[in-house]
Parts: sequence; C-alpha cells; structure tokens
Amino acid sequence: MKVAARHYRTGEALLIHLEGGVITALEPLGEAEPPPAEMDAERTAANWGAGEGEAAAKRAAGAGEAEVEAAAKRQAGEREAALRAAGEQEAAAGLPIVAPGLVDLQINGYGGHDFNNPLLTAAEVKLAVRTLWREGVTTCYPTVITGAADKIAAAMRAIALACEQDSAAASTIGGIHLEGPFLSPEDGPRGAHSLEHIRPPDIDLFDRWQEAAGGRISIVTLSPEWEGSEDFIRHCVQQGVTVSIGHTSADSRQIAGAAAAGARLSTHLGNGAHPVLPRHPNMLWAQLAEERLWCTLIADGFHLPDEVLKVAMKVKGRQALLISDAVSLGGLPPGSYVTPVGGAVVLTPEGRLHLAGQPALLAGSAQMLLRHIEHVSAAGLADFPDAWDMASIRPAGFMALPAAAGLVPGAPADLALLRRSHGGSLELEALCKAGEWVCRTV
Repeated sequence: MKVAARHYRTGEALLIHLEGGVITALEPLGEAEPPPAEMDAERTAANWGAGEGEAAAKRAAGAGEAEVEAAAKRQAGEREAALRAAGEQEAAAGLPIVAPGLVDLQINGYGGHDFNNPLLTAAEVKLAVRTLWREGVTTCYPTVITGAADKIAAAMRAIALACEQDSAAASTIGGIHLEGPFLSPEDGPRGAHSLEHIRPPDIDLFDRWQEAAGGRISIVTLSPEWEGSEDFIRHCVQQGVTVSIGHTSADSRQIAGAAAAGARLSTHLGNGAHPVLPRHPNMLWAQLAEERLWCTLIADGFHLPDEVLKVAMKVKGRQALLISDAVSLGGLPPGSYVTPVGGAVVLTPEGRLHLAGQPALLAGSAQMLLRHIEHVSAAGLADFPDAWDMASIRPAGFMALPAAAGLVPGAPADLALLRRSHGGSLELEALCKAGEWVCRTV
C-alpha cells in the first residue's frame, strides 16, 4: 500500500510505502522546482506549439532539420517536465498531512464508553477502542481509577479479555493505567476520587489486580506520602511497571525518595492539588525540579492556565507530554449528564465539563488530544510539529514503544492523515493502524 501526503514536520510531499504493518520506504514526490522563466504560467501548451523555444530559434538561424528535430525533442521534454512539476505542486498542495498516530497515556473513556463502568464488558472495551480511532489515537492506556477492590479487578479482567479476543484491541491498548487507590486522602489532591476507597500502597493487592489484567498494568499513579511507598514503587519497577506521582500532598523529601526508588513521571502536573499551596516548598516545585521525573499535562484550555503550561514545558522540555484524561462524555453533545464519578455534570458547547450548579469546579476533561494539540499550538506554547510530538512519539518513547521512531522506514505503520485549517484547527481524515485503514472520516 502507498500513501501520498505531506510530512507533518517538514511539509515535504511524500509517497509512503507500507507493507506488513510497517513503513518500508518514504519516497519524495518532489517539491517541483519553479518553472524556468521561459516556462512561466502564462505560457500554456499552445504557446509551445506557436513557434516559441529552442527549436524555433534554431530554425530561424537556418539549422539543419536533424538539429531542429533534436531541439524540438528537448523542448518537448522540458515542456512535459514543467507540466508534470506544476501538476505535482498542485497535487502536493491538496495532500493531507501525515503524522504518527497519537498515544494517550491516560484515558478514562470516550463517546459514552467508560472504562470505569461497574458493568464494564469486553465488548464495550472493543467499541471504545474503535471510537478512539476517530480521534487519531493509535495507542491508548485505558485508565482505571479508585474504587472498590473487586470493581477494579473486574475492570482489569474486562480489558484483558477484550485484548485476548480482539486483535484490534490488543494492538491499540498499550497497557492499563491504574490511577489509585493509593492516592492522597486529603481534599484537593484527592480530586474526584472516592475517599471511601483511598488506601495505602498494597503490594499483594496490586499483584492480584495485575494477575486479573493478565500483566497489562503498565502505569500506576500513586502518592508517595504513604509509609511503604518506596518499597511499593521498587516492586512495581521490578515488574516493568511505570510509577507516576499524582494526586499527592507529598513533601519534597517524599517526592525525591519516590524518584530514587524508580518513579519516572508526574501525572497531570498542576491538577489534583490543594487550591492553595505554600510559596515554597511545595509538591509542584519539587516535581518540576526533579530531573528524573517526566510530566503529563492536560492542555485542554480549561485545566491549566497557559502560563502554567509554559513553565512546565520550559522546565521539562522534551520530558513534557500531553494526555487527554478524558472521561466518557468526551465526544457527546453538550448538555446535562449524570456520571458514576462526578454525579450531575454539565458539558458546555465550548467543551468544558463542570459540576452542575458549580461552574467553577471541573468534573474532568471532555477534550481529546487533537484539541489539546490545537490549544498548545494556537497559544504559541509550541509549534504544531512539537505539539504533535508531545502527544505521539514522545509518550511512545517514554513507554519504549516502537512507534517512537515516527515516520521512518521500519517504524509501525500507525499513521494519522489530517487537515489543518489556517486557524489551526485539526480534522482527522483517516487513520492507519499497523498498516490497515481503521477509520476514514471523508
């Protein structure tokens, strides 16, 4: 299979060859060079037949027929090349942008599908994966949050079963993100997580959930303020599980201890925190200053002010990643809803999700990664290619996925074809997963 598109970073028109689920070659379509002066746009094919060019000049100079004929052939070749170049330029201008598929490290649900539904089934997981394709996501980490132990185990089994039964789910689900229940019990840092089920880190309990998940738990978010956190972190790291700090009121010493034990990430830095913090020290400064910690950011335009995003991105550099942290109401029409976690909520036409009767209190994110990329780019926090990388090859690289290679031969054929308006809005045109078209919107 071959795909013609413009590279998201360079703008170069490419013919991308796909075979066996990987990119096998990238062939430049050739940004046609501007036609020479004697071949400008006003000189049509008719002009060429009207005596212009090298052949006419030689005939006028009394050259022999053979020489005139050779000049005519050269002239015809140049004409053909100029027309082909003009055609390639026109075609390139109409090509979609091609970019690596998006990688979402934290997604609670989308399009009415909820990974924390108490009655979650493998069938719903399969549908959720296919719904996420419409948003350019080729790899996701379904996020299971704080709840009763048996509810978490049931969600793990449903996701694992979906992967066992469905190759599409297995290839799209990079792993499971367990967010809780080992979080801060304090109001503010706990966020919307149920206080009833918050608990200290428990290795035996985690191992039971990992068994239910078939070994698919890849990320665990916890607060290192609990006694025994460092032993728990080391246990997870030994299993190859990424440990992230989030929903925490830990002090600087505890955060440094967590990083020393192997924690590598800060979950949605700047959110899940006390509304008022000491100037210093506080857990935000400690995580920003800790060079061993990457961070994820919710850049939907509602969760964090642009100045906070700017500071985090400047400090962390290529260690700053975008996540959606979207809930099941993402992709649904604006209106009032009742959810298992937030209760009565309102989704505004602008895409902001807040508690009913309390517009100042967010009830989660309803925006997918395409919108986060738009916001970061439109706000001037990063140019479009870098904003895209924050939600694609960078998280892939952090999780050691082959997709981190991007658009190069040998990389997985996980491609998003999209259009970008002059205003910066992004519209997905098609999505390719492992060399197969799984979604087309046009």
